[in-house]
Amino acid sequence: MIGSPGYPTCWKLTLTLAILVGTTLSVAQELVPGQGTQLKVVGDTFEDVSWKYVYNLPKSTRNLDDDVRVPTGIAGNNRWYEGVKRGQPDIIRRVPTPAGGLPGSYGALLLQSRQTGIPGKPSYEMQQDDFIADVHERVDGWIPVSRGPSAVVRVFLPRTAKWENRSGPHFGFRVAVTHSIPSTGLFSFGSRTKSQTYWPGFFIDFKSKTDGNRRHDYAQLRLRGDAEGDDFLGLDIATTGWWTLGISCTRDGQIHYYAHPGVEPLTARDHLASTYPYGFRAEYFKTFFFNICSGDDGRTLSTPWIIDDPAVFVFPRHAARTAQRDRRGSGRQISAP
Repeated sequence: MIGSPGYPTCWKLTLTLAILVGTTLSVAQELVPGQGTQLKVVGDTFEDVSWKYVYNLPKSTRNLDDDVRVPTGIAGNNRWYEGVKRGQPDIIRRVPTPAGGLPGSYGALLLQSRQTGIPGKPSYEMQQDDFIADVHERVDGWIPVSRGPSAVVRVFLPRTAKWENRSGPHFGFRVAVTHSIPSTGLFSFGSRTKSQTYWPGFFIDFKSKTDGNRRHDYAQLRLRGDAEGDDFLGLDIATTGWWTLGISCTRDGQIHYYAHPGVEPLTARDHLASTYPYGFRAEYFKTFFFNICSGDDGRTLSTPWIIDDPAVFVFPRHAARTAQRDRRGSGRQISAP
């Protein structure tokens, strides 16, 4: 158990922040992640006992030293790859599913890092690695938000004694989506806009009792982001074990965040917030990915994160509009920071 204020307190805080900003959304604009049809060609179950990852070390760290070290890492099933910006986690290994996981699941995936910065050159600052799902290449293109794309994952939070003893972000689950910006330059010709990618999603933050005057360790779900791109509190985490996280995109360009403890499918009651991060309206869903964070001291392992059954869902092209229309009329108002 993590000594945090608990779920009800944070839920009230989220609503309070939303009311202060004065932004409300009707239920017709929501989309519970996991609705629609699962795209079987992306995501993973980790049930294959021969599952493996080819690291192709040293990893890439373009964000720190402009060094793209190729060839980059890739999963044996071609469903995951190393991000050239930050590189892959140091440990990517199939493990037995921890107790309480999805029924029938025997395999899950451990993600953990020691050197999240430049290999062999510790920065002694928080750095992060990326573990990226291959979506747009496997479905032959980006997914328009008119199809209601969503991503869902189960994440196992270990007991606090196993967390890296560091206050700050430890884990991220995010999506890559695009919006349009004006296109300029000599070769833009008839094209007046171009696509730009941004990355909304979840971070799990840890607040160590050894840092400051806290009486207990506790953790929080932090959401990225509001209309200015700032993070905001989504939920206090009152218990460890399995959690289900989901992110969805709707045809109006909003990003919707859902979460609950346990592995059951998400429902409307698990809605945390709906935002236009950075003030952008999403147009296409490209992929989803995970961040593994550490203090990058060259010695200390990050918190061991275990994920299971990450999946992407969409509606058929002709059904997406109908699905959102059918949710109208409940009268429930959802507020967002």
